[in-house]
Amino acid sequence: ATEQPSKITDSIDKDTQEQATEDTQSKKKRSFDPQLSRTIVRGSKAPEIPLFDRQNWLIHLLYIRKDFETCKVLIKEVLMETDGLCEYSIYIQGLILRQEGNIQGSLEHFQQAVKLNPNNPSNVKHVARTLFLLGKYKPALDTYKELESLTKEHDWEVLHNIGVCYMHLKDYNKALEMLTQSLDLTPQIVTYTELGRLYLMRGDIAKATEIYRRATKHNPEDPELLSTLGLLYLQTGASQKAFECLGGALTFDPSNYKAILAAGSIIQSHNDYDVALSKYRIAAHTSPESPHLWNNIGMCFYGKKKYVAAISCLKRANYLAPFEWKILYNLGLVHLAM
Repeated sequence: ATEQPSKITDSIDKDTQEQATEDTQSKKKRSFDPQLSRTIVRGSKAPEIPLFDRQNWLIHLLYIRKDFETCKVLIKEVLMETDGLCEYSIYIQGLILRQEGNIQGSLEHFQQAVKLNPNNPSNVKHVARTLFLLGKYKPALDTYKELESLTKEHDWEVLHNIGVCYMHLKDYNKALEMLTQSLDLTPQIVTYTELGRLYLMRGDIAKATEIYRRATKHNPEDPELLSTLGLLYLQTGASQKAFECLGGALTFDPSNYKAILAAGSIIQSHNDYDVALSKYRIAAHTSPESPHLWNNIGMCFYGKKKYVAAISCLKRANYLAPFEWKILYNLGLVHLAM
């Protein structure tokens, strides 16, 4: 009876020793776990961003938020830290100055950015654009040509701007060639518009009409394109097509001045003066200083034999455009009718 407790105690001591040994081994395994060691290596210090580019993300964020004042303060601090060698800060400063209307200051900043990095096409493109805005078309053209040689792939925007420069320099053949190349590369509404203007400057209404018709296929909901195409159809005598285009323009923009004036003139030519006057009333809210509008209103009153009202409207049109011969001619007709 006295030997049994001692056996139980020995067995308990053995179990305790085995449990302690297992705990020690498990701790050793956890302390030398290779997965943990790899985690420690991965948590090492991240590489530092170069000093020049450290604040670029914040400058970009402030610029796209249009917080220009804060952005300019930050740019000034960055340029002081980098001795004026941060290309991105100078680039954004040029964009801000151009949006604020300081075109000359913008040009100086873009030229400084080109000096820091002459192989960046974006810097050269903005130098050319700024020269164009200053009316220096020949230097802008030379810069765009330099940009074209700098980039390996053709850019529709560069070709388009070269064509527009040639237009201002009155070299219409080269302008036509470059704008056509731009359209072949990437059809853009702005290029269609400039090409249409070029044909109108050359007096080729048929080709201008075709260009604007192609443009409306790419963007059938543009009221400016539809109203311009309607006016061209009106010049060529296609009244039905003109009315359809003008009606489409008024559908997308009921207050479009050009479309209202043209549609009203078509209605007026069919002697429906009251409907034409209702159209002109809408246009008078958006363009109350238009001499052509008041000329048409005056002739509507002339058609309705309200000569005093017609003279009043035509005199207002003559005041707004004193050298427009058609207004003076119509005013003479009304005086003769009285």
